[in-house]
Amino acid sequence: MTMPWLSEEDLFIKTTAERFAKERLKDGYMDREKGTVIDRDLMREMGSLGLLAPTLSEEYGGIGASSVVMGLIAEAIAYADMSISYPCMTSPLIGGVIEAHGSEEMKSEILPKIAAGEILIQLGLTEPRGGSDAANLMIKAEKKGDHYLLNGEKTSITYSQQAEMMLLFARTDQNVPGARGVSAFLAPLDVDGVSTTCFEDFGTKAVGRGQVFFDDVKIPASCLLGEEGQGFTKVMEGFDLSRILIALQCIGSAQASVDETWQYIQDREAFGRPLAKFQGTTFPLAEHESMLAAVRSLCYETLAKRDKGIPHTKEAAMVKWMGPKWATDVIQNCLVLHGHYGYTMDLPHQQRMRDVLGLQIGDGTAQIMKTIIARETIGSIGVAYK
Repeated sequence: MTMPWLSEEDLFIKTTAERFAKERLKDGYMDREKGTVIDRDLMREMGSLGLLAPTLSEEYGGIGASSVVMGLIAEAIAYADMSISYPCMTSPLIGGVIEAHGSEEMKSEILPKIAAGEILIQLGLTEPRGGSDAANLMIKAEKKGDHYLLNGEKTSITYSQQAEMMLLFARTDQNVPGARGVSAFLAPLDVDGVSTTCFEDFGTKAVGRGQVFFDDVKIPASCLLGEEGQGFTKVMEGFDLSRILIALQCIGSAQASVDETWQYIQDREAFGRPLAKFQGTTFPLAEHESMLAAVRSLCYETLAKRDKGIPHTKEAAMVKWMGPKWATDVIQNCLVLHGHYGYTMDLPHQQRMRDVLGLQIGDGTAQIMKTIIARETIGSIGVAYK
């Protein structure tokens, strides 16, 4: 995609991300799935190149880059490895919340580590009773003098057994229903009372999704972000960004399968001719290119709106349901176009398909996204989810 409006610095970062993806990630994509953890050395390399949280201010280790640049990085890294691209989505989301609402001490200590790839922080929102009804949290944070006591469970948590900290959303006021009783904390995980599990997921195995339990976990009151009762609105502000980045991750991964399939149909022959001579193979790929280009274009248009302070919740919801769904369909068809060999575990299409499929669920299903689109188009329709 040609972007003549990018600055020289933006183009340099884009080229850096693409080169890193090609030289350091692409060849090891399938092998890294066996490790079931995020490679911290690769994270630190990305951090040293400014690829993890460039949207943070320079004083905290970022470069004050635009949201568009963050999208370029997420897409480039996911082209080579979806799991390794996850920190490129979670770091700017969580880092942005901390920079906007954390204390100066918290920002000075934590944000440079996020930008450098020295720390993984979970987003602790989803609970067992459901992810979509995110405002009705059950986990409790009870104030006890100069500390809080945490009790409850989070589930479907990224980096469940890998992260050092959690951006935790818990109920601090049991008498106030919904979002108004929820507060945000930056909670350490290396303390007594924290236990974890890791799910055996279908894809993105290195991400290590699982459960985190809190049993009378004591954290300092200084872990609170902003004021009590404001936690839910903090994370909702960031979801527009993460939804766009998720769509671009999926587009990047699907584009890799499309590119490989274009090459395959030129190399493979049937009936004495290259497969590329048959419309039955070229037309589907032409459709895939069109679909990916359309979603990609809307993603960057939406990121540009974000950078200009223009409302973009509706567009973020659009790309969030289209990106993972269409990417899954595109990769599946690329697998089929490779014939019987495509169905083996020797080629990466099966892994990419498994990796992007989970993002039809994470950060809101297609049904939730369509509800948001309807609400933003015609006004409130009685749905509490925001």
